[in-house]
Amino acid sequence: MQKKKIDLTSGPIFNNLIRVSLPIMFTSFMMMAYNLTDTFWLSRVDSDLVAASGAAGMFIWLSNAFFLIGKLGADIGVSQSIGKKDENKAKEYLQNSLFLAILFGVSFGAVAAIFRTQLIGVFGLAEEYQHVVREAASYLGITALAIPFMFVKATISGAFVATGNSKTPFYLNSLGFLANMIINPILILGMGFGIVGTALGTLIINIVVCTWFVVLLKKGKKRPFENFKFFDAPPIKETISQIFKWSLPPAAESFFFTILAMMNSRIMAQFGASALGVHKVGAQVESLSYLVGGGFAAAVTAFIGQNYGAKKWKRVNDCKNISLKTMAVWGAVVTVIMAVFGGPIFSLFFRDQPDLVLMGSRFMLIFATCQILACLEYTSAGIFRGIGKTMPASIASIVTNVFRVPLVFLLSRPFFGLGMYGVWIGLTIGAIIRAIWTILWLLKTARKLPKADEVADTSEAL
Repeated sequence: MQKKKIDLTSGPIFNNLIRVSLPIMFTSFMMMAYNLTDTFWLSRVDSDLVAASGAAGMFIWLSNAFFLIGKLGADIGVSQSIGKKDENKAKEYLQNSLFLAILFGVSFGAVAAIFRTQLIGVFGLAEEYQHVVREAASYLGITALAIPFMFVKATISGAFVATGNSKTPFYLNSLGFLANMIINPILILGMGFGIVGTALGTLIINIVVCTWFVVLLKKGKKRPFENFKFFDAPPIKETISQIFKWSLPPAAESFFFTILAMMNSRIMAQFGASALGVHKVGAQVESLSYLVGGGFAAAVTAFIGQNYGAKKWKRVNDCKNISLKTMAVWGAVVTVIMAVFGGPIFSLFFRDQPDLVLMGSRFMLIFATCQILACLEYTSAGIFRGIGKTMPASIASIVTNVFRVPLVFLLSRPFFGLGMYGVWIGLTIGAIIRAIWTILWLLKTARKLPKADEVADTSEAL
């Protein structure tokens, strides 16, 4: 095995977990900062452009369902194979994951670009908001071209992280986000492209960053494998089958989550484009939980995957306990930020619109109530993926998200007098139920894992 890989099957658990997770979490911070900066500049042109980018962004979000197929093949297949000291199998998983990433990325991107106007039409915005539909369609048509590059770089990034190297993806993604932050205001304001400038910036940077990922996978000093070939052999049926076995439950979860979120957005749309804009900004702030929590979960998946493959059961159980406690603390931090600073944050985006600032601060208070549980849920899903059990978290997510749609519809009806706030209360209740279900399922599953190693492990947990 290459010495360039980080062996997560030995050494202090907390230190190794933080070493792998911090770059991923910082990448998530950069993504949040980029999204907020983009939203900020669009709001300076026209607050309706925020709603337009939010509507189009739903379909980029929908692409995650297909993006996960290749990424999880790399996350789980490579990490478990490395834990088993089988580098050839790890390469095989990456090759087949990249094949799937290209296949689904090109297919989804083409559909989104060709049918962009029809897709935006599903939100059912009123006639007076047709300018929002046109702007959203323009944004989606260009951004869809970036989807294949997003899929490929995410899959290669997963392979780097699975071998313990999360710094390389951090450096590349961070440079991409920083470049976007510089380029986008020039395109949006300086050149007057508006929302099209945002889409062009996204496309250009994704092409550049993806190209660098490919170069570093082949020639980088800290690449996961020596002499890696992208298409050394035709796709292997058994390997593809195993990748689908791991990835289809989370992919279905992501697909239904986004479709149901679109249905909820259609309900929100009856309250006007401003409500969609407020939700867009609030969701970006809430990403402190799901981007950082998801980033930490990716590190947990790599850590658990290697130790599960090596049958280091004590380290698997210790990692579970340490990671849940760590993310509970982070969830508490996000809760305080959302509950205390909601008003000042929204005032940055909606100047001279106190009604939207008030709506946004209430959004923050409502969603603050579920952030600790949400962070625990993301971590639980990462642990499940590490042991190759992707079904439980996906079942809990799909069922509760289906339940959220009628709940949101009912709470937003005039009978309850909650209006738009009924939508957000319904979403929060569903998130709480989903998180509790996932966490309890994980604790039940963890009790069935062996507690002692086949060979005694004397490494310290902290």
